[in-house]
Amino acid sequence: MNKYKENQISIPLIPLRGIYIFPNMVIHFDVGREISLNALDKAMMNDNLILLATQKDIMVEEPKFTDIYSMGTVSKIKQTLKLPNGATRVLIEGLNRAAINNIHEIDGYYLADAVEFTYNEENIEISEEEKALMRLILQDLEKYAKFNPNLGKEAIIGLEDIEDPGKFADITVSLIQLKGKDHIKILSQLDTIKRLESLKSILSKEIEMLEIEEKINLKVKEGLDKTQKEYFLREQLSVIKKELGDDEDEDEISSFESKLKKLKIPKSSKEKIQKEINRLENLPPQSPENQVIRTYLDYVFDLPWGKLTKDKLDLKKAKEVLDNDHYGLKDVKERVLEFLAVLKKTKADSAPIILLVGPPGVGKTSIARSIARATGREFTSMRLGGVRDEAEIRGHRKTYIGSMPGRIINNIISAKTSNPVFLLDEIDKLSTDFRGDPASALLEVLDPSQNDEFTDHYLEIPFDLSKVMFITTANSVSTIPDALLDRMEVIEVSSYTEVEKFHIAKDYLLREAMEKHGLNKEEFSISDSAIKKLIKDYTREAGVRNLQRILSRVIRRSIKDMYERDKDKINIGLNNLEKYADKEIYTDDIFDKEEMVGVVTGLAWTSVGGEILQVESSIMPGKGEVTLTGSLGDVMKESCYAAISYIRSNLDKFDIKDKTFYKDKDIHVHVPEGAIPKDGPSAGVTIATAIVSSLTKKKVRRDIAMTGEISLRGRVLPIGGVKEKILAAHRYNINTIILPEENKRDLEDIPESVRKKLDIHFVKYIPEVISLSLVD
Repeated sequence: MNKYKENQISIPLIPLRGIYIFPNMVIHFDVGREISLNALDKAMMNDNLILLATQKDIMVEEPKFTDIYSMGTVSKIKQTLKLPNGATRVLIEGLNRAAINNIHEIDGYYLADAVEFTYNEENIEISEEEKALMRLILQDLEKYAKFNPNLGKEAIIGLEDIEDPGKFADITVSLIQLKGKDHIKILSQLDTIKRLESLKSILSKEIEMLEIEEKINLKVKEGLDKTQKEYFLREQLSVIKKELGDDEDEDEISSFESKLKKLKIPKSSKEKIQKEINRLENLPPQSPENQVIRTYLDYVFDLPWGKLTKDKLDLKKAKEVLDNDHYGLKDVKERVLEFLAVLKKTKADSAPIILLVGPPGVGKTSIARSIARATGREFTSMRLGGVRDEAEIRGHRKTYIGSMPGRIINNIISAKTSNPVFLLDEIDKLSTDFRGDPASALLEVLDPSQNDEFTDHYLEIPFDLSKVMFITTANSVSTIPDALLDRMEVIEVSSYTEVEKFHIAKDYLLREAMEKHGLNKEEFSISDSAIKKLIKDYTREAGVRNLQRILSRVIRRSIKDMYERDKDKINIGLNNLEKYADKEIYTDDIFDKEEMVGVVTGLAWTSVGGEILQVESSIMPGKGEVTLTGSLGDVMKESCYAAISYIRSNLDKFDIKDKTFYKDKDIHVHVPEGAIPKDGPSAGVTIATAIVSSLTKKKVRRDIAMTGEISLRGRVLPIGGVKEKILAAHRYNINTIILPEENKRDLEDIPESVRKKLDIHFVKYIPEVISLSLVD
């Protein structure tokens, strides 16, 4: 006969989240949802009875009928307590199971239609099978108690006194820790035998899992050092994987070890890497050190150890590549081809360190790219301008947070080969401060006898840089440390002539700019005369960078004009050039055309190429003071004082009437454009000529420019940057030039097309300069 009576009831319902209530269980919980608080109030107003059923998903805020398990427990409200947060803590006692048929929301609370199952007092008979199951469950509980210290002997003894099998099962469930589905499985079972069987099965599986965990713990403890608490978690995970039979073919550790075996590196380096792999294996994933080592190993295995690009040293093809990429630069191309020829002859892996020196915009960086194309090597570059920290070159040690390799190693990783063409751009712009001296760090990188074992601070293992073709660039060698300069082969990339600029603009810059802006020959054209005017009147530079910008500006405005005027083509000539390029910046004669006293044109070298400058002098009544203005450097000031001393000791040679000018006259020497710093000894003859002109009241020729250092004996000493200075004079249409006698050998560097237009005078002493430049 059925042990339960079935009663149809309508009762307030509270959906529970993560809590399971059984008959004969006393428990308290907090009620916070408004709809549940209303149900609680309704129940307390009647008979204190309420139906408690668990939600399937605890995240659902407003559960429907399908969101709640169909079996719940009719419970008695024993006590309530209002909490400060607005919730209510309620103490309840589970009474009977109830199967929910439907749920209604009435007056702000849930009302459930359910069937309540109460004991049929006439049919409470205990079968032998139920007794046996209860005894087996008690035995299992004794085993379970060994693993759960919260389950005391008193609780088990209390269960022995319970005769009702259903009550026995319900109370037992409240003593052990089960999963949610296991709770519902037992709660939904009305047949007491099946309920006890389910409980026995679940309890046996739980004990089995606890025994496996105990076994794992024992195995871990056997090989565990007492000081390695974190190691315990790793070993435990390893044993769990073995127990589950989860054998992976290749995990991350084995992947690293497999990569290490393939590396052809020294034994000491392999031992260092293996040591890091072992450390990673013994660290738990949660350890901060774990990610540090993982990142380190990623960098190590990303390096192209022994991976080389095969050189294609075909000199004819190399010459063709250089010619296609650059117009002119004959000497530079010859030097580069010489180096490549030696590489081909000797079949050496390493190449000399090349330093390309020249003003901005003359194509130093593009030459390096062309060398990479000509040799078939990968190309990578690193800008050194403003680098102050040695760690930029050699990396940070791993002990620092966020440490990483230096830019040398990072660029090698990016190139994916051990022998790329590596451009170190602007090596003359390196700085030094408290963070170290990056120039000194480069000594090891650029020394062929040392860079085969370059050691980055981060990697701490040597990497071979000897097969890398290093090419460096600079605007001037004056700021490069001698020790660093000594390791490089210097190739000077000099300024372009107007003829060279014209061909570069027409054959290279214009084509690139049109392609970049999506134009073709049918849509845009510019005459040769317009290009020449851009070169002559819009730019005065050693390279072609500003010329490239102006051409791009002309093309952009042409495209805009095409759309605004609905034209198919724009033709630019001298007549409309100003419309697209604005007004010309320079004129043919930037200085005064008339000859003046005390105003001399000098030639200067700057980091951006040759330039001309005016030196002015003035004599006035005074006390023999000398005033120097125009942002002059110390060397230039010294040249001024040397010129005055020489003139004072040779008054008769220059026909200076005022023999005591140094007592009652003040001399003021000024170089215009005072905002621009000027320095160097090559203005010595220019300053001397200006002072002699002021003292003798003789005018200076306006069609002449000069350069040279002066000595106290009146000798004109040699200077540098001759080609850039002569090309600067040529740009300003000054064709008569005075140079020191010892600079005659530098005339070979001047292009023949420029040399034919020049009238160059080579002098040894100041009187020769004065006789050539002053007008009676």
